[in-house]
Amino acid sequence: MTFTTHKSCATALDAQDELKQYRSQFYIPKKQHTTDDTIYLCGNSLGLQPKATKHYIQTELDTWATQGVNGFTQAPYTWLNYNMLLSTNMAAIIGALPSEVVLMNTLTVNLHLMLTSFYAPTKQRYKILIEHNPFPSDRYAIQSHLTRYGYTAADALLEPMPIAPSALITQAQIEAILSAEGEKIALILIGAVNYYTGQLYDIKAITKLAKSKGIVVGYDLAHAVGNVPLNLHDIGADFAIWCNYKYLNSGPGSIGGCYVHKCHHGNTTLPKLNGWWGNNVATRFAMANDYDSAATAEDWQISTPTILAMAAINASLQLFAKVGMAALRAKSEALTGYLYYLLTQNHLPNIKVLTPSEASQRGCQLSLLMVNGSKGLFTYLTANNVIADWREPNVIRLAPVPLYNTFTEVYEVVELIKAYSD
Repeated sequence: MTFTTHKSCATALDAQDELKQYRSQFYIPKKQHTTDDTIYLCGNSLGLQPKATKHYIQTELDTWATQGVNGFTQAPYTWLNYNMLLSTNMAAIIGALPSEVVLMNTLTVNLHLMLTSFYAPTKQRYKILIEHNPFPSDRYAIQSHLTRYGYTAADALLEPMPIAPSALITQAQIEAILSAEGEKIALILIGAVNYYTGQLYDIKAITKLAKSKGIVVGYDLAHAVGNVPLNLHDIGADFAIWCNYKYLNSGPGSIGGCYVHKCHHGNTTLPKLNGWWGNNVATRFAMANDYDSAATAEDWQISTPTILAMAAINASLQLFAKVGMAALRAKSEALTGYLYYLLTQNHLPNIKVLTPSEASQRGCQLSLLMVNGSKGLFTYLTANNVIADWREPNVIRLAPVPLYNTFTEVYEVVELIKAYSD
């Protein structure tokens, strides 16, 4: 796609945008004391609310009000099987079978459940490979499991470091660690898209090499799900966890998701923390003493699902089902590519784009390093009704989301950046 620095380019791109009608299906935060839209570039932190969300939640409130407990079996969307209602649409987003997907808990809780099942260190294999600078919660969870088995991070945690002046980790670095340490690595846990730099890792290549060395492979999809194509089943990833409130627009603190490859279903040798909702749905209400495995990803469920939260997820997933990941990715590459083009075509000495220049190595997000360490530009953007994200110590994250952001918004943000002087 050919870009220019003139505003007419943004206008033309918006006119050609095949997804432009979906913006009207979201609530856009307004400028204070006006009816004008802000420029919301923070969907990588909290996605906007679909206008249909109220309807989906109200439907379940009405069912609760009129049917009480009968909602589990007689509701328009029966609560007993509500998770199954979501699994098909979610599976299409992450490239999985519906039986490999379950919506439950929150991301870090799900990570603990996955580590309980899939981190099984031996004297020979005990190390865990992570990406550089993962989201802190991932590190905390991993370290707690290392401690549980008597290891320290210094003993067992492998974290490749960027080679200056880059802030990124290369595929070659990951491959070198797998080649050198592969016989000692029990598990890989990588954020498919790094939350800080926005780098998209080649999870297909990583998985293939790791599996050839007998390593269990897991991914944190918090910044990847609903953002980039994943194809988890076909590449053979063992498990993945994610939250649904970023690109999947399911509300602050919404419950998370979990993927477990079919090859692990029904494996009674895997340690798990069982609960009654992981029991086979056909025998769940028999209240038997012996656990009857669901033999799907739902085997990792523990408690009764949160229906009102799932209703919000359902509203968003219906939009994704209409659009499809291929169309979303196509617009995303154009939208973020346009942002990258405008930022790099202008002389901005105090800004360095950390995120890879290649579209295949990033999602929606661009991370801008403030070379002078100042938060001034972020404060200026905020004062001018741009909702972005600041990450310590000196990074602004901008994420134009294809479902509701426009090329004109991208142009206007860069014009503001150009106008700022520090």
